Amino acid sequence: MYGSLVTVWTGRRPTIVIGDPKVACDLLDRRSVIYSSRPRFVVMGELFTNNDSLLTMPHGDKWRKTRKNFHMGLHRRACESYKPIQEAESQRLTRDLLVTPEVFGKHLERYASSVMICVAYGRRVDSLEDPIVKKIYDRMAYMSTLNVPGAFWAESFPILKLIPDCLAPWKREVKRRAKDSTEMLSRLALDVRDRMKKGDAPASFTKTLWERREGNPEALSEREIAYATGSLFGAGSDTSSATLMSFFLAMTCFPRVAAEAQEELDRVVGRDRSPTWSDEPNLPYCRAVIKETLRWRPVAVMGGTPHASIKDDQYNGHFIPKGATILGNLWAIHHNEKYFKDSHDFIPERYLGSGKIDRMEPYPHRDGHSAFGWGRRICPGKQLAENSLFITITRVLWAFNISKATDKHGQEITPNIFAYTDGFNSKPQPFQCRIRSRTPGIQQIIEREARLGEQFLDKYECN
Repeated sequence: MYGSLVTVWTGRRPTIVIGDPKVACDLLDRRSVIYSSRPRFVVMGELFTNNDSLLTMPHGDKWRKTRKNFHMGLHRRACESYKPIQEAESQRLTRDLLVTPEVFGKHLERYASSVMICVAYGRRVDSLEDPIVKKIYDRMAYMSTLNVPGAFWAESFPILKLIPDCLAPWKREVKRRAKDSTEMLSRLALDVRDRMKKGDAPASFTKTLWERREGNPEALSEREIAYATGSLFGAGSDTSSATLMSFFLAMTCFPRVAAEAQEELDRVVGRDRSPTWSDEPNLPYCRAVIKETLRWRPVAVMGGTPHASIKDDQYNGHFIPKGATILGNLWAIHHNEKYFKDSHDFIPERYLGSGKIDRMEPYPHRDGHSAFGWGRRICPGKQLAENSLFITITRVLWAFNISKATDKHGQEITPNIFAYTDGFNSKPQPFQCRIRSRTPGIQQIIEREARLGEQFLDKYECN
């Protein structure tokens, strides 16, 4: 209704909301030198994390250094070293889905948590009741309360953060939780260092950072290592499980897609083994299913943490002032009818160039979606996430038929594809579906491969 750029004023502070992918790419990608900062986060950024978290860190030397550390631990070669973790955990996941399919949501959460903790700290998660997982999720839940608009007057009047602690109970509580959070993240990081000294620390993001510090102690402080790894888990666990939940919802409501993908898997992989990384080049339809999942229901519906401009800019006659908050409305961008006809239908053929759908205006990003963000603030774990989605989604499609559940009268229950949680990160509301193995022979393969996965994961600490 209002065009591709909409300005919302909060007092004298403008927030500019982008609703067109071309505008988002023009500003956030091509002019990323201007739009790579963050708005000021007084409570969550300055008081809770001292802006040591990549999530809230403003543009500057500290951010460039932290970003470099992330790329060092998450570049393509490093992600190759994490593939055995993802493969073993996906084998465990398919076995869990075979045994108790009715709680598939919990299995997806455990899978995503375990992959991220294995990658971050070199230790597995056998249950969501793991005390480390509960503490990390408690920290994430608390952080989400700090970023609610209007929750703290200090966001609108930053001078309030200078009030003495004895006169500001809210500030004492934030600082108390910050101290507990720092101690927890430091203990996890130091535990990896202790295991390195004993010679039994498997490959992990934290291990990579400690090795860099050993070679150059000035390069990284212990606090920087602790917060970098904490940021990695926080950014990757919820988003991965939410994306997989959306995939299950799509397969439930669009059975044609699952049938097409299974035909490709049977032709390329067969039914005597599950898919592996070497199959990826020969599975274009499955790769298109993954892209369409990321487009169809983006987790970060408003494009994730907002960007901020570091100097005045002009765009198509619009003046964008220094310090403006910039939001990429990813829901609007991914459902813009100029680029995606019938955008709420799940159509992987959009990414195949097969001519099965009407030609639309080409999407301006090479991925065909913007699920991982833009510019220099793009998700540093993009490659890791894509690897995890490939091995998991192809194995689930190869192993199971996913269909609508039925009620006590035998009537099919159709989930609502628009029933999603609120907030900057969104996932499907709980829904029912029917998950059944495709053949008895596949059940035996699932069990056998799960045992191999468990043997591999045995070397990862599991408390």
